Amino acid sequence: MSVKLDHGSDELTENHEINVTPFIDVMLVLLIVFMVAAPLATVDTPVDLPVSTAERQPKPDAPLYLTVKADLSFVLRDAPIAREELGSALDKATEGKKDERIFLRADKTVPYGELMQAMNVLRAAGYLKVALVGLEQ
Repeated sequence: MSVKLDHGSDELTENHEINVTPFIDVMLVLLIVFMVAAPLATVDTPVDLPVSTAERQPKPDAPLYLTVKADLSFVLRDAPIAREELGSALDKATEGKKDERIFLRADKTVPYGELMQAMNVLRAAGYLKVALVGLEQ
C-alpha cells in the first residue's frame, strides 16, 4: 500500500493505484528462465547405465532369482533352465503364485534387447512383479 503525501493538508490519504512494473519485471524474468530451460529438458542422450546407488531394499526370506548369463542362458535359483521351460519352472518354483516378485539379474555383457526379451517371457508367463538386481556402490 502506498501513501500519497500532499503538503496542502495534515491528513494522509491512501493511494489506490497498483504499481505493476515490478510484477511485469518478474514475469519477464520467469518467461526467459522457462524459455531457456525447456529445450534442455527434452534432449535425447545416449545412455550407459551406471551402477545403482539406491538404498538397499529388504529382501524376502527366500528370494526367487532368475539369472541371464553372458551366453544368454537362464538359471533359475541354481538350476539351468531352457527358455521354453521358463514359464512352467516358475510356476513350479512359486507354487502357482503369479504375484510373487521375481528378482532378475543379468550379466553386464547381456544386450539390452535380450534382457527385454527375458522380461517379455516373464510377462507372458503372468509374472508382472519383476525387480532388477544391480551392484551396490
